[in-house]
Amino acid sequence: MLTIERLSYQDAQILIQGAEAKAREINVPMCIAVVDESGFLIAFQRMDGGKPLSTTLAQDKAHTAAISRKSTQAYNQNCVPGNLTFGIHTSAGGRFSIVGGGIPVMANGALVGAIGLSGGAPEQDIACGEAGIQAFTDSQA
Repeated sequence: MLTIERLSYQDAQILIQGAEAKAREINVPMCIAVVDESGFLIAFQRMDGGKPLSTTLAQDKAHTAAISRKSTQAYNQNCVPGNLTFGIHTSAGGRFSIVGGGIPVMANGALVGAIGLSGGAPEQDIACGEAGIQAFTDSQA
């Protein structure tokens, strides 16, 4: 039998709050998705002013980071014509995102979920995701 570590709803709220605080600091309304280790949605928040496209893109980024156990920006850097990774963006029923802003969440050495953000430039999405992860990490101490 397997024992699986997974983010709780409370953990997801901590991730969202940390990411939202950074989004407010940089004045960019974000859509924020938190998924479990299998890529299924636990919690979602669309800040006032969040773009309609960002609602699904944030969820796809989180889904990708969880199922691949890698950040979406890592795939972005490698998924170019001529590289062996090229074409992976067409997998997972079209949900596989290579746009920066999807980040795996680790706890006790295990992947427990992922956070995905969309609303700003990829660098802004990444910064807000990292702020969410830092809030989560701080809450575990």
